[in-house]
Amino acid sequence: MLEAQRNFVDQLVLLVEAKAVDVVLIAGDVYDRALPGLDVVRLLDDALVRITQAGASVVLTSGNHDSAIRLGFASRLLERGGVHLRTRVEELDVPVVLPVGAEGNNLGHVAIYGIPYLEPRLVAERLGVDNASHFDVTQEAVERIRRDVEHRREAGPVYPVVLAHTFASGGITSDSERDLSIGGLGAVPLDLFEGFTYTALGHLHGRQELARNVRYSGSPLAYSFSEAKHHKGAWLVDIDASGAVEVEEVRWDAPRTLATLRGQLDDLLESPDHAWAEGAYCQVTLTDAQRPAQAMEKVRTRFPDTLVLSFDPQGAEVRTKTSYSNRLAEAEDDLEICCGFLEHVRERAAGDAEEAALRAALEAVRLEEAEL
Repeated sequence: MLEAQRNFVDQLVLLVEAKAVDVVLIAGDVYDRALPGLDVVRLLDDALVRITQAGASVVLTSGNHDSAIRLGFASRLLERGGVHLRTRVEELDVPVVLPVGAEGNNLGHVAIYGIPYLEPRLVAERLGVDNASHFDVTQEAVERIRRDVEHRREAGPVYPVVLAHTFASGGITSDSERDLSIGGLGAVPLDLFEGFTYTALGHLHGRQELARNVRYSGSPLAYSFSEAKHHKGAWLVDIDASGAVEVEEVRWDAPRTLATLRGQLDDLLESPDHAWAEGAYCQVTLTDAQRPAQAMEKVRTRFPDTLVLSFDPQGAEVRTKTSYSNRLAEAEDDLEICCGFLEHVRERAAGDAEEAALRAALEAVRLEEAEL
């Protein structure tokens, strides 16, 4: 998906230039694994250079897919170039501070705090937390931020923005429900983030608004067919001198759409209703009563980028499925064993041509053995 990711970066840079964006927030899961490929690392390097050249700073946290140590390498050096990495517990209450409006007008500051993914078992002791749960470590992180905000407000207006990689759920507010998790992250209650000017969340792939000032941007691309109906994009956030927030929806154009198709093979190959999916990445479910021969090859004659093919037979005769060992015990000859195996693994009996081919192969083996 490297080309699709490059396409997204192009759109992001154009947006930064067109809207005179001051800062780009990236809420974790920069990579999809702790040891990313070299081409992916180069792409991130290129993206950060282009974003900063377009006039924006970058604040970036690590997610549960990232290695916080590797991603945070050279953070102090990168900060000089406008790229601010927040991957360490010790930097939870160290914000990136930007003036509201023109520099030197004393209208206040936006203070951007980064909460990376906090693995409770690894950070609870460093945070002074007794219970190693996502709720407890996130609550302590937020409290540290609140204390820093109050201290800064003694010198003038401060509008705190929190960037966090976590699973926030508006419906979870009691201690007994904190164990709910999505993608390995325990849920934290939405009201943890009350009082902040804006909270930018990462982890969930669907862009969504949890509260007026608490939102997930979602992933820039669809990474599974469960995201086929997502509208990928971002949020353009404007904070004025009074702390008022305006949010504008941004959409990213995907170079390929995702299509989930279901039906009988002949209908999928012939119906004009499916023409829109011919250039898409496809997940196809065939409902033929019997599994068609060479199904993937036939599907790809119309939908060449079919990535997933599954079968859900409809209207087929319901048979009691016996184990293959039982089939072996009941078979009368070698041909029946071969045909039975074929039917067992693909749920379709051997056709006349297939049975003839198996018979010829078995006969050839007998002749070869007879000559030895």
